[in-house]
Amino acid sequence: MHIHILGICGTFMGGIAVLAKAAGHRVTGCDANVYPPMSTQLEAQGIELIEGFGSEQLALKPDIFVIGNVVSRGNPLMEEILNRGLPYISGPQWLAENVLQDKWVLAVAGTHGKTTTSSMLAWVLEYAGLAPGFLIGGVPENFGVSARLPGAPRQEPNGRSPFFVIEADEYDTAFFDKRSKFVHYRPRTAVLNNLEFDHADIFADLAAIETQFHHLVRTVPGQGLVVANGREESLDRVLQRGCWTPVERFGIEDGWAAGEAESDGSFEVLLNGKAQGRVQWELLGEHNRMNALAVLAAARHVGVPVGVGIDGLSAFRNVKRRMEVRGTVNDITVYDDFAHHPTAIETTVAGLRAKVGNARILAVLEPRSNTMKLGVMKAALPGSLKDADRVFCYAANLGWDAAAALEPLGTTASASDDLGQLIEAIASEARPGDHILVMSNGGFGGIHQKLLERLEI
Repeated sequence: MHIHILGICGTFMGGIAVLAKAAGHRVTGCDANVYPPMSTQLEAQGIELIEGFGSEQLALKPDIFVIGNVVSRGNPLMEEILNRGLPYISGPQWLAENVLQDKWVLAVAGTHGKTTTSSMLAWVLEYAGLAPGFLIGGVPENFGVSARLPGAPRQEPNGRSPFFVIEADEYDTAFFDKRSKFVHYRPRTAVLNNLEFDHADIFADLAAIETQFHHLVRTVPGQGLVVANGREESLDRVLQRGCWTPVERFGIEDGWAAGEAESDGSFEVLLNGKAQGRVQWELLGEHNRMNALAVLAAARHVGVPVGVGIDGLSAFRNVKRRMEVRGTVNDITVYDDFAHHPTAIETTVAGLRAKVGNARILAVLEPRSNTMKLGVMKAALPGSLKDADRVFCYAANLGWDAAAALEPLGTTASASDDLGQLIEAIASEARPGDHILVMSNGGFGGIHQKLLERLEI
């Protein structure tokens, strides 16, 4: 079958492209913006990419068009598909019908940490020899790809087939299906990492998102497992609306808990107060310890002993664009991180601060998500950046005044809507020993490499 994917360079749709190609389909796709790591991954897979959404792509004559949620009415290719009555389907529905059928799905949901937690979980199952399939909104360094089909068929005694780990996003499915993506996945193991207000472009308030999370909970079978963050009142409200599945909580004493991190990053894992072992790794921050607890609970549900899970976590190598070092020039280190929500920004900066001590952190932020562009979270930005020594904000294409929003930070913060000027300002400020933390959920105009080149001068 030939499928043509509209919006192929998003992390989710790009993952679908990889899975479809691996399943033997011919895959082509188009998008308006192409940037690594997804573009390079797709090209390496031999998938043909077309720039833009021109209606001339109908000449490809695919068997079906798979539509990403970046596509809206008015898109010229989509309009022609509709006018001609050609077959189309959303990405999540195509995935559910063609990949997830008969799989033991482990879905990781939450406002923050979905990609890292999904990557950890897939790796722990791999480490345990379960050869899971996965679709993740990033590229785990342990695998080098964001998606793959399950390994050799392996039937469990109860007749269930291989495992599949998926990053379960609450964003809407497509312009013609406004349900959250994750309602399509029907997981047997569901991780609820956390729940805050986000996606202000499609959700009116936190209660609206809680409703979608409850829709996910409703799909988990009675023989399944819900792994929930025990510190989140929002998730408590979700579960109080009705839950027909056993629940294990993490982050609390009478559930899965983590001891304080040692100087080398290692920490003790406890279950109901009893020590289970020590994770030896270099990942930063309490949020990653919480992610690890969720993974251990979910992995145990599919038969991975806790000790094996701990050993797997100790061999985990993180995800591209999660505090990824892009280079060091003149003793100045440049990092790339996906953080774009104030809570994620705060935990990312705090994690780097714990690593570098009193060294200077220059935080560089692109408020690129739809929620950030609307300015809904702007009041929380100064607090989220308080641990940085200098703050630089790229203010292009915003509907609000970034400089004014950052005024509580005083002279430590500045904003610019010109990328070249922003790079020059950062490079002029940087000195040996500094750590430049670049945070964006997009390509940010290739700022990382441009900064490294400028710092060499």
